[in-house]
Amino acid sequence: MSIAKRVQQWATFARTWHIYDCTWQNPFESAKLVKTHLMGLHKPIYHPMISTRGFCSSHRLLPIYQIQKRNMGRLGTVDPSSYSQPDLITTEHSVLNWKVDFAATKLQGSVLHKFNVLSTNLEQIILDVRDINVTNATLLAGGSQLPINFFISDPVDDIGQKLTLELPSGTAKGSLEVLIDYETSSSASGLQWLSPAQTLGKEHPYMFSQCQAIHARSVIPCQDTPAVKFTYDAYVEHPSELTALMSAIIQKKEPGKTQFKQDVPIPAYLVAIAIGKLVFRPLGENSNVWAEEAIVDACAEEFSETAVMLKTASDLCGPYVWKQYDLLVMPPSFPFGGMENPCLTFVTPTLLAGDKSLADVVAHEIAHSWTGNLVTNKNFEHFWLNEGFTVFVESKIVGRMQGAKELDFKMLSNLTDLQECIRTQLDKTPELTKLVVDLSNCGPDDAFSSVPYIKGSTFLRYLEDLFGGPSVFEPFLRDYLKKYAYKSIETNDFKSALYDYFKDTDKKDKLEAVDWDLWLSSEGMPPIIPKFDESLANVTKELALLWSSKSVAELNDSPDIKKTISIHQLIDFLGKLIESKDIVDLTEKKIELLESTYNLKASKNAEVRFRLNRLIIRARLIKRLDEIIAFANSNFRMKFCRPIYRDLAGWPEAKPAAVRNFESVKDQMMAVCSHTIEKDLGLK
Repeated sequence: MSIAKRVQQWATFARTWHIYDCTWQNPFESAKLVKTHLMGLHKPIYHPMISTRGFCSSHRLLPIYQIQKRNMGRLGTVDPSSYSQPDLITTEHSVLNWKVDFAATKLQGSVLHKFNVLSTNLEQIILDVRDINVTNATLLAGGSQLPINFFISDPVDDIGQKLTLELPSGTAKGSLEVLIDYETSSSASGLQWLSPAQTLGKEHPYMFSQCQAIHARSVIPCQDTPAVKFTYDAYVEHPSELTALMSAIIQKKEPGKTQFKQDVPIPAYLVAIAIGKLVFRPLGENSNVWAEEAIVDACAEEFSETAVMLKTASDLCGPYVWKQYDLLVMPPSFPFGGMENPCLTFVTPTLLAGDKSLADVVAHEIAHSWTGNLVTNKNFEHFWLNEGFTVFVESKIVGRMQGAKELDFKMLSNLTDLQECIRTQLDKTPELTKLVVDLSNCGPDDAFSSVPYIKGSTFLRYLEDLFGGPSVFEPFLRDYLKKYAYKSIETNDFKSALYDYFKDTDKKDKLEAVDWDLWLSSEGMPPIIPKFDESLANVTKELALLWSSKSVAELNDSPDIKKTISIHQLIDFLGKLIESKDIVDLTEKKIELLESTYNLKASKNAEVRFRLNRLIIRARLIKRLDEIIAFANSNFRMKFCRPIYRDLAGWPEAKPAAVRNFESVKDQMMAVCSHTIEKDLGLK
């Protein structure tokens, strides 16, 4: 590219971004002036006139610094949380070449994006990045390679940055390939690096990713929006003694090198990688469980019903298109119960209860193979299309395997959890209790809650009952999944599918009975609670009333506390007790009676231990604070540690110890976890 052309591009770029008010009569002096004036501000962009070998002698550019801060607002027209422009250009296929550097805690390499240009004379490609060091960008066309200019904007907190790739004038519609050389930050928000001491085996390091919701941009320069789906190949170089796994099928494996292929289009947040000293056990014909050696047999036993769940889900939703369904049991720092990465679901070790009582999470992740992975929300304002549908399908899997009463009990128990979430986590942000939220000024991580899961699934159950029950609604569900397979959609697309399916049937009058605005835009609990079988839930409701209203002496004399209940009823009862407005005589003796009556101290069930610790906090038993903090440190699953820290933040005597503990362990957490807990503790 000529000097004149590069100066012209820099001038256009600078004026567009209001970087610096300077004249362009002498471009060389201008370049030096901008560099000198802004170098101390530490905000990297790239000046096309400054290189490592003198002006314009190389395409390897040195950073100067931008002074303008950008307000958040909606970053794009399609997705408020992504700078990319999928209405102008979309990614169709990506090729990842990575070297895994455990010493530097970085991924180093490149990504080759194969784009489909939708707009004539497209001047630039805009991608999402976060703390990524881009070293080169090259346009590949007709067997030739053309280096192209690139610029990185200021970061927006918890969102990331804009990577702008300049295209030659006259770029036509159609296929376009760009190679980007880069490395991740040593503190990339989407990657977790564990030292050998942080693993079970204590001998080898471990690395894993968590890209949902918008952390793929810290791992790959990409269109980090669920509006864009692409296939990918990956070539990963890693320590030869470790196993590499991805959200894809292994194509070739040799010591220190593994090749993967994902030929079903996925959004960027479903790109996943894990590397560690891992072994597997078979769970079925096309299913394995992976884990560290010390726990893999326990994992195989705990998740032995995976193949049955997969078959049940296929009967409900249609053919399984992903070929393989493996589980990877993660280290305790994994922040979610599960992550539905295609071909390789990540699950938390907190599911290992010893009795399969928490394996329903696997049913949830299996359901995502259709609801979320195959049919995907276009952006995270419509997250309920992923999670509400998935909880709905999960409950149906449970119902087919355990019976209709268990299905209804599960949905009623979910409402208890939703009530607690709205009361505590979202009490200051009621707008986030809507089913469809506005993320113009809120990141998806901050909006994350149980609302899209439980309010969304309750809405679907309401619709199912309205239209005539499972025999009517399940065929519609399969039709909806088939209609939008491999696509990204918004709530109006679901509404259109419902109308198209029922408008010429004897159920068409039911369409007018649905108050869409009430369900989608109202705050708080679901506006209508469907009629559930409450026989199992009534037992837990009566127990919660008994324990909240009676003294220790009265409880000791009551035969009702001796009733036999299931583990799921115990979990729900403890949840309802936490939600009780008043608990009479909540003392050390009452906690001890609760523990002895239900053998809580011996429980391996993380859901039980979590609720017990919250009751101990509510009882203000300061001498058991070490026990509470030990539970918070035993895993960094946000479902557990966030409420624990929120409760401790509201206990003045315990808050200083909670803050000190958090500061000491936050570097062991993934960014999505530490970021939200900082806010829960009032530190951010």
